[in-house]
This record gives sequence, structure tokens and C-alpha cells, in this order.
Amino acid sequence: MSQPAAPLPSDPAEAMLARRRALLGGSYRLFYERPVHLVRGEGVWLFDAEGRRYLDAYNNVPAVGHSHPRVNAAVTAQMGLLNTHTRYLHEAILSYSERLLATFPEEIAQVMYTCTGSEAVDLALRIARHHTQGAGVVVTANAYHGTTAATVEISPSLGPAVPLGRCVRTVEVPGEGPRMGRVLAENVAAAFADLARHGIRPAAFVADGIFSTDGVRAEPAGFLQPVLEAVHAAGALYVADEVQPGFGRTGGAFWGFQRHSIVPDMAVMGKPMGNGLPIAALALRPEVGERFGREVRYFNTFGANHVSLAAAGAVLDVIEAEGLQANAARVGTQLLEGLKGLAGEFDRVGEARGAGLFLALDLRDGETGAPDAALATRVVNSLRERGVLIGASGPAGNVLKIRPPLPFASAHADLFLAKLREVLAGTA
Repeated sequence: MSQPAAPLPSDPAEAMLARRRALLGGSYRLFYERPVHLVRGEGVWLFDAEGRRYLDAYNNVPAVGHSHPRVNAAVTAQMGLLNTHTRYLHEAILSYSERLLATFPEEIAQVMYTCTGSEAVDLALRIARHHTQGAGVVVTANAYHGTTAATVEISPSLGPAVPLGRCVRTVEVPGEGPRMGRVLAENVAAAFADLARHGIRPAAFVADGIFSTDGVRAEPAGFLQPVLEAVHAAGALYVADEVQPGFGRTGGAFWGFQRHSIVPDMAVMGKPMGNGLPIAALALRPEVGERFGREVRYFNTFGANHVSLAAAGAVLDVIEAEGLQANAARVGTQLLEGLKGLAGEFDRVGEARGAGLFLALDLRDGETGAPDAALATRVVNSLRERGVLIGASGPAGNVLKIRPPLPFASAHADLFLAKLREVLAGTA
């Protein structure tokens, strides 16, 4: 005879957690020691089930803000007209592609669509390997590039339980400084040489141009130029992962790679593209994809469906109409100056760095100067209790990751800095 099910906890939050564990299993993770139960979002604010609001200084997916009315209207209108795939003629995909490609250097002149950034990176790997007839891939030491079987093999940040591929090598990202680019280029060249030494022909170097999971590295602008040269000297292709730094987030340029005055062979984009709707893409030099296009049939059922395209078009409209790239530059400068002030005020606060609305703050042990992940965890959770949401990143987990929606304004920056100072004063 079967045993009766255990009673659910009486506390609503605990009951939800119990249901979540039972229904979703162990792989799904929640943010914060005391998870947030969100029910609504508006602009740069999120609201929980009890009506409390939280300043969102973390989520780049709703790039133009949560529940933006212009995006909502575009999606709603398109839902009432048509929503199908790319195997029928339609003006929407052509018009959007022209607009999107106009934001890239002229050498990048074609685009292919997927639903997620992971799929876009996966597709870039396929094309790179088809074009070069190689298999070797070099990534940074704590990179994250996706969740497909191919992309987890180039995502060392997922940890030792997710092994890297046999044809993958990693390189450390040096600290910011005048020789940063040259040192990184030497590391990349050595990694490709090691692949070749083991009989593995180079295919691609994949990098997020602000090195989001490697602790955020933004300066000096231009440091990726020698890296591109090293990649091409090895016979590989340069794939710029723009899922996090793209769409004007770094302020000075629409795409992260443009801060470095380079033109990659391919660029992938994802989450912010449709403000949360499932649309992603790979933009590329036509000559790189020529052989793949001639020999391989590509199709993605939901990639560039009409509703997601409508959202993506509205995102471009809002970025332009509301001047969000310029806002990222202006408010990002304010935030960076404030973070540097905190670094000078608190002994356990190290370097502040970033570009636009993508910033980082190192936390360290007050006596040894070593990275302090425990302190970062306390700060992140203390901010959550004060109504501010951020995350932590970096190889040691000690880097505060600040990456708000693009409409984040000066007043929001002031509030964020005040709350962070209050938390640091109590914990650091």
C-alpha cells in the first residue's frame, strides 16, 4: 500500500519551494538566500507578491525595461495577424534584418536566426568548423556561452561537473592594463598552438567582449585588436558573443566588439534582442557562411517567428527613440564614479570597472587582499533585503555584477549607490 504524501509546509513561500523541488528537480537554481516571489515588472522595477518593489540592477534580458508598452503593443498587434516560420515569404524578416545589419560594420552583411543565444553560439560553431574544416575552439577560463550539448563544452564557468570538450582550450584573462591585449593574444596563440600540437585544427575563438563571467574586463578599449590578429594567424575565426554586451549596453558603441575597433567574423546575440521574447541571431561575413549555406540546409521552426520579430523591431525603436545607448554611457559613468568612491572608502572594496551599464566591483579579504566570495554573497543578499537586485560573478565569485535595464536613470543610480554604501558599511 502506498504511503500518503507528506503534508506541504504551511508557509506559502516554503510550500512553493517544496512544489518547485518536486516538479522541476534539482538542476533549477534560485537567486538569493531568501528567494524573491515576483509577480510584475515595470521599467527598472520588479514587484513581489506582497507589493514590495525592487530596483532591478541585474537583468539585461528586458533591455528596454520590464513590460515596455511599445514592445507589448507590437507583440499584441502581431499576435492578431500572423505567427509562423521563415519558410514563407514575408516582409517583416527582411525589414528587420536590414535594420539589424545596419548597426554592424559593412563587412558583416548576413544574419541567421535562432530562438536563444545558446542556439546562436551552437550555429556559429557549426559554421566555423564547416568553413575551416577544423574543430579546435579557444575560450576564456571562466566563460559561459550556452546550455546546448555543444556550448556547455565551451562554458568552463559551469564547473567541473560539466567537462570541456576534447577540442577546447581555455585562456586566462589578464587584469586590465596597457599590456592586457598583448598578453591575451599571446595566450590565445599558445592555446591554438597546443591544439595543433595535438592534431586538432583550429576553428574558432569565442569571446564575450566585456568578459562578463571572467570578472568584467572593459579597459583599455581596443585591447582585443591583437587578439583578433592572433586568431586569424592561427587560421581560426573570431566569434563575438554579444548576448550580454550588445544592444548599446556598453554606452560608447552599439556592440561590445566595436569598443575595440575590430570586425569579428561572426557575432551572436540573444536575450535582450526581443526584450525577453525568444529571438536570437548570428550575424556574419557572407564569405564565412558561403560554404555552409551551399552544402547544409538550415531551418529553425521558431527562429524569427513573426511575433518575436515584432518584439525585436520594437526594441530597436525604443533604443533609438529613448536614447538608451547615450543613457547607458551617461548613467554608467555616474555609477562607475560612485563605485570608485566606495572603493576608496571601504578597505574590503577593491577595483571598480566597467563600460556603460555593465559594471563590476571586486570584494576582498581585509587582511590578505584575497577575493572574498562570502562577502559578495552577503552583500548581494543584504541588497535584496533592502529592495535592490544584483548578482555576483567572476572566477572566485567575489565580483559584484551590476547590469540593469537600459532605462536606468540618474535617480536610480543614486538610490543604488546609497543602498550599496549602506550595505557595505554594515558588512565590509
